[in-house]
Amino acid sequence: MAKEHVKAALLEARSALDALIEADQTQEAIVRASELMVEAIRSGGKILSCGNGGSLCDAMHFAEEMTGRFRSDRPGYAAIAISDPSHMSCVGNDYGYHAVFSRYVQAVGQKGDVLLAITTSGTSGNVLDAVEAALEKGMKVIGLTGKVDSPLAQRADVAIVTPAGRWADRVQELHIKTIHIMIELVERQLAPQNYI
Repeated sequence: MAKEHVKAALLEARSALDALIEADQTQEAIVRASELMVEAIRSGGKILSCGNGGSLCDAMHFAEEMTGRFRSDRPGYAAIAISDPSHMSCVGNDYGYHAVFSRYVQAVGQKGDVLLAITTSGTSGNVLDAVEAALEKGMKVIGLTGKVDSPLAQRADVAIVTPAGRWADRVQELHIKTIHIMIELVERQLAPQNYI
């Protein structure tokens, strides 16, 4: 019985990936998002990323592969996940958890930077507050979500909506694939020697 559940989960995950493979609009958004990142890095800007729970883990994963390394050696790229525990506990205590990301964007974000805002539902209040703070700073916003008509998709400069169905875990599985593809596209522009 358990093995049947394993196979069903894998088939569901494959179905979600197949849907992404057929989603031309989403693929075009991934390309546009990577172009915004390249533009920011080339002009001396940075990319901030944020999310809650598994999406925060994805935001951190994105940042470490930008600052560290993805597949091959190249210079580090300026990327910061909003994940500092002292910042988050300070702001959460003094202002409320809704402000943990927006306060950081207000403090560190600058015009020409990019915010990668990740929320599977597209409705996380603290992520949406960060989006508003970024837009007020003149930053560009890339929204990574699983819901087409969500507030995040409506406010982002580029909305990447992964067609994974109703479960957050399937959405997150496509999010990490999307993140890896974006990093590859950034590298293909900034470190083309890695893809010869």
